[in-house]
Amino acid sequence: MANQATYQEPAVPVLLLKTRSIPGDSYYDKFTAAQLPNGRRLAPIFVPVMLHKFDDDGLGMLRSLLREQKISNRPDASFGGMIFTSQRSVEAFAHVTNAEKTAQAPAWPHLQDVPVYSVGPATTRALSAVSQTPPLQVFGEHTGNGEALARYMLEHYGEWYRGRPTKPPLLFLVGEQRRDIIPKTLMDVSLAADRRIEVTEKVIYGTGVMESFPADFENQLRAAAAINRAPSSLPSRWVVVFSPTGCDSMLRGLGMLDEVGKVVPGRRDGKTFIATIGPTTRDFLIETFGFQPDVCAAKPSPEGVLDAITEFETRIALES
Repeated sequence: MANQATYQEPAVPVLLLKTRSIPGDSYYDKFTAAQLPNGRRLAPIFVPVMLHKFDDDGLGMLRSLLREQKISNRPDASFGGMIFTSQRSVEAFAHVTNAEKTAQAPAWPHLQDVPVYSVGPATTRALSAVSQTPPLQVFGEHTGNGEALARYMLEHYGEWYRGRPTKPPLLFLVGEQRRDIIPKTLMDVSLAADRRIEVTEKVIYGTGVMESFPADFENQLRAAAAINRAPSSLPSRWVVVFSPTGCDSMLRGLGMLDEVGKVVPGRRDGKTFIATIGPTTRDFLIETFGFQPDVCAAKPSPEGVLDAITEFETRIALES
């Protein structure tokens, strides 16, 4: 059996490659409260990867649509609903609605009669920051990824506007980097005309890698490696990856890549283990770098990541 951890053993560092959410972060709360096999505790450490900047043109377009009430269930509306698949797009949306709230009518932002689609729990929680009376009608939290959300919307949105032979377009607020699975699915030419849904993507924020990330990540790796702990077959530290952004810098910081950007077999240190938030990031690591992460969360949530790590460590402990 693996060496038994005691309460004095240092907590296992978990490098979360994301910006800590304010005022509270559910990953911090869940991970600090968790207890892994053999009584091991976790110490979440945030290492921001992405630099986000609102797109002024996108914000202006959104502001005009809301002011003119062009997102509604009226036949003459430009859009019949909205789609959100990232917290950053929600933040941009909330930035517009909150800035205008005091100058607008009580019904602002006038979305009482349209469906708002969200890809998962984190995005749905972020939408709660958008104040409206009554609240936004948010659907799709259970889907967890863009492909599942698109399939859900085909049925749900179709039913919402079942009396219309042509469904009103959906407004999809996105970043500069995104997958096209939702518009491809909803606008698939093989769909019957009365099922097909037009999707308009509007870039509302830009994303890049923070210049400080490579150095910040290496510093945290060094600090984690310096922690004294009893020899064990269990991970000495975890890295949780939330998006393709920063994967190159992460793998380089771990010393895994060759000169052409592919993982070199045998370069892993045997102590650092990688978890991904979901299949999109997992597949990106596999297809781009030839790297298979150790675990992939079944659900893109703190609970999903924690369950994946717990299951992995339980299996290792039993095998040791």
